[in-house]
Amino acid sequence: MDASQWDRLRDWAVFLGLLLVACVVLFTANRPFNQALRTYGMEVTARIEQQFAWVGRYTRALQENEALRARNIELSSEVARSRDARSRNQELEAMLALQTRADTTVADSVLVAARILQKDLTQQQNLLTLDVGQRDGIETGMPVVTPNGIVGTVLMVSPRFCRVLPFLNTDFRVPGTIETVGAEGVVRWEGNALNQLAMEHVVKTEPVEEGQRVSTSSHSSVFPSGWPIGTIDSVDTRPGRNDLTITLRPAVALHTLDHAFVMRTQSNDYDLAADSTQGYDYATMNPGDS
Repeated sequence: MDASQWDRLRDWAVFLGLLLVACVVLFTANRPFNQALRTYGMEVTARIEQQFAWVGRYTRALQENEALRARNIELSSEVARSRDARSRNQELEAMLALQTRADTTVADSVLVAARILQKDLTQQQNLLTLDVGQRDGIETGMPVVTPNGIVGTVLMVSPRFCRVLPFLNTDFRVPGTIETVGAEGVVRWEGNALNQLAMEHVVKTEPVEEGQRVSTSSHSSVFPSGWPIGTIDSVDTRPGRNDLTITLRPAVALHTLDHAFVMRTQSNDYDLAADSTQGYDYATMNPGDS
């Protein structure tokens, strides 16, 4: 057979050989030898798969970890929203209950609910802006309070808004009384920490201690008596002085405050020099800014 003949028959020969092998494998599939061969092949491949099975587990663990991290973030966000909603709900419930308290504390008083639109708590002349004004019956000098304590006094009023001088202002003054001992003094902010007030003019002989509450005095011409100002944080004496150095923790945290009440009374004779805004420069305040 020459080369040209072999070239013509080669493809058929290969096809017949493969067909023969396929037939042999088909008809001997259940033979013991073939079964043993398949079993050995399964053993070899299983061992290889066993060695590299950690790759799949590691990949699945990464995917599960990523899913758990995303779920944890989602749950944390839901918890934060729930806590914020609960806190706001408690604040609003306390504000609703405050109307009864005001009716029993101040005769002919009306509480006007207000939302705090702006807080400027970055300097010594801090201010707040509320969304109530002249059309709501708000006037200069009215007290601003919350269920937890005093906030400040109305400084300026426009038809729809008002500017409030908060207790975190170096021009703010309010007469205070230490409830358990009846000692009186003046509470002010020294312009340092936002969580610290100073109480002055309390003589050394008074039994003042940490933890005692300080509320507004009956000598205040703005705030009704008995409204919380803060709690005594420290008491100290200064050499050569007859009064105590007292620091208070404010009853109200202004940086987290969102709502407040303006206390409107039928008689609101406000004495600028007697209470909280003595020495304040009104020229720096433009009513149009409200």
